Amino acid sequence: MNIIKRIPTFLRHYSTQTFKGDTIILSEKYSPMKCKTVLEKDTISVLGYGPQGRSQSLNLRDNRHNVILGLRKDGNSWYKAVDDGWIQDKNLFSIDEATHKGTIIKYLISDAAQIDQWNSVKANLKKNNTLYFSHGFGIHYKKYTNIDPPNDVNVIMVSPKCSGKTVRDNFLNGRGFTSSFAVYNDYNEAFNKCMAIAFAIGNNYVFETTFEKEVISDLTGERCILMGMIQAAFLAQYKVLRKNGHSPLEAYHETIEEALTSLYPIINENGMDWLYKNCSQTAQRGAIDWTNVFEPQLKPMIQQCYDSVKNETEIKRIIECNESPDYQTILQEELDAISEQEMWQIKQKLKKLNKNKWDGFLL
Repeated sequence: MNIIKRIPTFLRHYSTQTFKGDTIILSEKYSPMKCKTVLEKDTISVLGYGPQGRSQSLNLRDNRHNVILGLRKDGNSWYKAVDDGWIQDKNLFSIDEATHKGTIIKYLISDAAQIDQWNSVKANLKKNNTLYFSHGFGIHYKKYTNIDPPNDVNVIMVSPKCSGKTVRDNFLNGRGFTSSFAVYNDYNEAFNKCMAIAFAIGNNYVFETTFEKEVISDLTGERCILMGMIQAAFLAQYKVLRKNGHSPLEAYHETIEEALTSLYPIINENGMDWLYKNCSQTAQRGAIDWTNVFEPQLKPMIQQCYDSVKNETEIKRIIECNESPDYQTILQEELDAISEQEMWQIKQKLKKLNKNKWDGFLL
């Protein structure tokens, strides 16, 4: 499958360039044919079938690369893979067997599972293999994870800057996506293999990072603007509106619905500056004034979060939680508590309601 990629204007007509200090490589430098040539002798073993494992393996399969899966037999992921057309003993194997058969090992199980499975994976690695990650966690925090690959294998990373679902969706719709990349250990043509895999899974362009920078920025982002802070901001505004007498629907629409369905897509398409320039003067004035209030308040909190990641406090907490026998029960209770929040209950009810198409009359 040939993917038609949309390249940002400032990147067009260049296959490699530096943008404000970042090394950027475009897909045109690694055409589908070149990727096939670089990887033609490789068996790509994808360990794990979570969001990234599933999407990356399906994209590689659609691009007709030699790809197999390594999963825990008879687990949920195993049956999901079978439903997706993977065939036992042909391109679906146990983790041990898939690692042994592969020359490029894509280690895409969860961070906690990577720790548990590492000794088995390491025992099946061979000289000249390439060990691939989509997250810097296991390698950068090796004193906690004990993931310390042998010196005679390549260690590379391609980290999509989007969810696994987006990796798959944007491969199928031709929009593509962006990843960071890093070469941790170059034993034999590591860079070429890294680039070939990056563009074989559907990237428009990739930019260079390190395992350390990737994991620190990623963990900070998840805790702040990508998930933690945005949930807190939604909840805080929703609670303020409800406390001051606004109805659940009004509080929900002014906090969440308008943001997610109207304004955030505009920001994604055109930028925040465009949104500011194309809204009412009333909105402009208030947004500019309150940005100047929020930013100095938020910056120290984000710095505190960054420091917590950098000094390994966050990593210690993650590992300690995963080692607790009742952690999954506690975590599920915390997740259920979010689902039970009034604003997300409204979201689910409206989602069902919106399945009915408006025909000019009240539903």
